[in-house]
Amino acid sequence: MKTIVVAIDFSNATTGVLKMATEQATAFGAQLRLFHVVEPEPSYTAYGFTPDEFPALHAYQDEAKRRAVVQLNELLAKVQATLPDATCQIEEGSPLHALLDYVKTSGADLVVLGSHGHGVIASLLLGSVAEGMVRKSTVPTLIVPASADT
Repeated sequence: MKTIVVAIDFSNATTGVLKMATEQATAFGAQLRLFHVVEPEPSYTAYGFTPDEFPALHAYQDEAKRRAVVQLNELLAKVQATLPDATCQIEEGSPLHALLDYVKTSGADLVVLGSHGHGVIASLLLGSVAEGMVRKSTVPTLIVPASADT
């Protein structure tokens, strides 16, 4: 095992996911790659609007990206204390599809991500990245449940 991709969503599962991924990377001598997806800015073109008619959405999207970069770099700095070769990547798009694409292009041997345990109804309505990865990933996927005490 050479490359482990760890999906970071900054939720209450992040601490456990990072801990597990770091342990696996250390045990196997693998490179750890932190990965985060920022959801794309909504499009209103189907309704005849242009993105310029919603400047607040641009500001919100820019701020979301800026915060994600800061948070991911903070996590990377902590991980690099143990794994100096760790890297990070931020993409914009659908979380599941962006993660699946990154797994392919990065040559990942393992994916580690969290599960929030929202339940059946929430998964049906919102979708589940963890469930999608288990079903569609071409490499082993380790799901770490969110801790109840975090």
